Amino acid sequence: MSGATQTFDRRDAVDTAAVGFMILLTFSWGLNGVAAKLANEGYNPIFLNVARSAIAGVLVFLWCRYRGIPLFRNDGTLWAGIAAGILFGSEFTLIFVGLEYTTVARSSLLVNTMPFWILIGAHFLLGERMSVQKFLGLLLAFGGVVLIFSDKLSIPGPDALTGDLLSLGAGLLWALTTLVIKGTKLQTASAEKVLLYQLAVSALMAIPLVPLAGPMLREVAPLATGALLFQAIYVVAFTYILWFWLMRRYPAAGLSSFTFLTPAFSVICGWLLLDEPLTWKIFLALGLIGAGLIIVNRPVRKQVPAAE
Repeated sequence: MSGATQTFDRRDAVDTAAVGFMILLTFSWGLNGVAAKLANEGYNPIFLNVARSAIAGVLVFLWCRYRGIPLFRNDGTLWAGIAAGILFGSEFTLIFVGLEYTTVARSSLLVNTMPFWILIGAHFLLGERMSVQKFLGLLLAFGGVVLIFSDKLSIPGPDALTGDLLSLGAGLLWALTTLVIKGTKLQTASAEKVLLYQLAVSALMAIPLVPLAGPMLREVAPLATGALLFQAIYVVAFTYILWFWLMRRYPAAGLSSFTFLTPAFSVICGWLLLDEPLTWKIFLALGLIGAGLIIVNRPVRKQVPAAE
């Protein structure tokens, strides 16, 4: 079926199937941080970005060919796509390098401040005015970030602050990528084409940076290789496409309210699988950031004018 002619059975509300899919997706994305941490043991973190993007890019390209989704039309998205790819590649470079120094829980909480950077950027760059409700959500999230940086007991080592700052920067780059997509012709392109821009450019731009993180190969083992393939094949090539399908089928506001589950699952997975230390400040930060996400994503009720 041609990508230009396919139709979607749009739903007005999130149903049971969507809830199940979103729990699967957010758990997968939460587990992704653990996979990246494990893959770092066998591979240079910047090389991981190259390999993950390259493998996933090939798979997404084959999916587009199978589905008949057009990719090479001259639609004016090239330069915006390159910009989005550079930001995307920089984001994951910061995430992977940051995980060398900090825990999965701290990294995930800081990366997932992304919606709040978007809120600020959209206010100043896209003319989307920030309401009092959204500003309150922003304040709650900022309180969570402060708690993370003040929590000395969950710091894995003396260089943890470096990893925390890199993770926070990754969240900012994630937001900038989204703003580029929303503010350019990329918003009219297919989701698969936008993803391919990001994967292709991020793989190419990171190649010259690989030596900066040391030898390309470390202690290569089946676990590290499996973690790399899990990210490339399952997380990027499968769950991202499933996410795009859900976004086309269900209301975006309803789906976005589930994003709080991703850092929650990251905190739990890091503790269970990597024995990362957890403290009450981490849980309180999780609660503050989660509450902020819920407030920011909560639709504003339209007031019905009183009858005369």
